[in-house]
Amino acid sequence: MRVLVTGGAGFIGSSLGVALTSRHPDWELIAFDNLSRRGSELTLPRLKAAGVRFVHGDIREVRDLLALDQIDALIECSAEPSVIAGLDGRTDYLIQTNLLGAYNALELARRDRAQFVFLSTSRVYPVAALNEIALVEEDTRFELAQNQTLPGVSRAGVGETFPLTGARTLYGATKLSAELLVEEYAAAFGLKTVVDRCGVIAGPWQMGKVDQGVFTHWLLAHFFNQPLQYIGFGGSGKQVRDLLHVDDLVELLDEQLARPEHWAGVTANVGGGREVSLSLLETTELCRELTGNTVPIGKASDDRPGDIPVYISDCALLRQHTDWRPKRDPRTILAEILDWVKDNESALAAALESEL
Repeated sequence: MRVLVTGGAGFIGSSLGVALTSRHPDWELIAFDNLSRRGSELTLPRLKAAGVRFVHGDIREVRDLLALDQIDALIECSAEPSVIAGLDGRTDYLIQTNLLGAYNALELARRDRAQFVFLSTSRVYPVAALNEIALVEEDTRFELAQNQTLPGVSRAGVGETFPLTGARTLYGATKLSAELLVEEYAAAFGLKTVVDRCGVIAGPWQMGKVDQGVFTHWLLAHFFNQPLQYIGFGGSGKQVRDLLHVDDLVELLDEQLARPEHWAGVTANVGGGREVSLSLLETTELCRELTGNTVPIGKASDDRPGDIPVYISDCALLRQHTDWRPKRDPRTILAEILDWVKDNESALAAALESEL
């Protein structure tokens, strides 16, 4: 079994490559990456030590992919993941990486008739519709109201039947467009494909930033005593996201690779759900407890473009296909990130100097 992981030096891709190599010593794992994201170079020794073969290449160049030997499965983890990407007018890298890159990866899968697992995002759901969800304000968070008028949303969260009409950020648009390509390639060429619409993924080896990997960013700022800011929604810090430990995601992807027929054609939300969710206020309290540090937190009441007060994944459809459930709670996730930070403090301080 030869498995290609695009974006293989990134947070999810490298975690996946290392874990699958450990679980399946007879598999060949190939991590394909252009090392454009700062900090990705820190994962190369980790990949090498695990026995993952690294190939330097660019997802935007189809010839880089087609130069590879035949593969059996492809996990598309490469992406420009920032929700504010392209808002500065520089859309080329975003669209070429997320959309053209997905097309190029699909072409490789078509050449080899390989299983294709696509990591998409909850950001495919439109911003205006998400902001129409009825909420209740509680002491430490916004909560989903019991009674909702929009389809596909309940106290359990946002499901796959939520309306898709409307703008969703440029990042979300590239991922939804790629989802449509995946569906068409499956129908036209008989590829076995699965689309995982991921919420926030967190865990060790994530170079968290304010616009991507917010929970890791929050923990890093507390550890390194850097100031933070509650942005939007009156500066309350009550905005909520569910989160999923990267190892929980790995366990799901491992199952999907093992049962390609069972998962063929599935598009499902993948996240921690209500049981594994945090507001920024709640995250602050956890980070203070774990690190022993209290950092200054400012308030910016103005909302950012594309921001939403609550997103929680309703994973009922996913649960119809698997007995898999998230195993790690928020405290466990943040504590494991902290252990990793302590073990790699010097390297992280240098890599993240301009990010915090």
